[in-house]
Amino acid sequence: MGVTRLFLEITGYPQLGTGNLHIAHVLWGGLFLFIASLLPVIYINEWIIALSALISGFGVGLFIDEVGKFITQNNDYFSPSAAPLVYALFLLTAFVFTQVKIERRPSTRSIFYEVMERMTEILDKDLSEDEALELKRKLDVIIKRGDEPDLSNLAEIIREYFNSENRALAPQDPTFLERIRIGFRQFEESHVSRSWLRTGIIIGLLGWAAWSFISPISYFSSVKDPAQFQSLFDQLISQRLITNASGLTWFQAKVLMEGSTGTIALLAAVLLAAKKDKTGIWLGIADMLVVLTVVNLLIFYFDQFSTILLAAYQFILFSVLLRYQKRFLTNKK
Repeated sequence: MGVTRLFLEITGYPQLGTGNLHIAHVLWGGLFLFIASLLPVIYINEWIIALSALISGFGVGLFIDEVGKFITQNNDYFSPSAAPLVYALFLLTAFVFTQVKIERRPSTRSIFYEVMERMTEILDKDLSEDEALELKRKLDVIIKRGDEPDLSNLAEIIREYFNSENRALAPQDPTFLERIRIGFRQFEESHVSRSWLRTGIIIGLLGWAAWSFISPISYFSSVKDPAQFQSLFDQLISQRLITNASGLTWFQAKVLMEGSTGTIALLAAVLLAAKKDKTGIWLGIADMLVVLTVVNLLIFYFDQFSTILLAAYQFILFSVLLRYQKRFLTNKK
């Protein structure tokens, strides 16, 4: 969606069509979503699922970009409420994804569903030795549980196939994404040391802290000068970002929260510089989590889609903080 906005801004919001005809990109988004929904129905290959997810991502991005038209009576594409709404949808999607990925004790039937889904790779002649071992492990779990005798018997029959010499397995050939992941891990282990990563996090936290102080400093400087404050107030009104006293209150809340989270980021950087890793990393993670889930909703409202790059920076910093915690602090004495 950010790419869509950037493209439209650069090209001057072109019109696809002549006269009264305008093919809005929400229609292209609907077309992508339609194609994404058809592919898994027509084909059953495993790679179709990934392709369908990719195409549906394009579709959702094009569709949600026009949400401003559907939440306002005058079909205002540039409605200030659109950006935080889109960002909230992204957060909700990320939350649902993380909840789905949480490991829970699966039922015997759900494990068998996983086995049958992966069995299609035998027909595609794409099942490797490692994948076969993983399937055998799942079959052993089903057989060992024995809570569903019919499935246990069928699991034993399938396991006999994998134990036979007639099994059709493909040579181990990592996918493109797997090769990237393996290469990244190898690079990380050989080149990214703890001190190097700590230094990068400190720089990242200081960068966010410096940026977050710009808005509070600018605001409090304008408060001291009535003419400058009036100019700021008039600008917010002209951009329809505030329409009443409560709107100004929300703007002030945004300024204060930016400054507060920036101060916390600065403190986390100081703690890391003092090699108090556990406290510094925990404080940095908490700070970025608040920024990404709460503060950015207000920032997106007042700064609109120009905040996308800032949010990406925050997300990368948050991910690096989590990675540092997992690599060097988890289960460490």
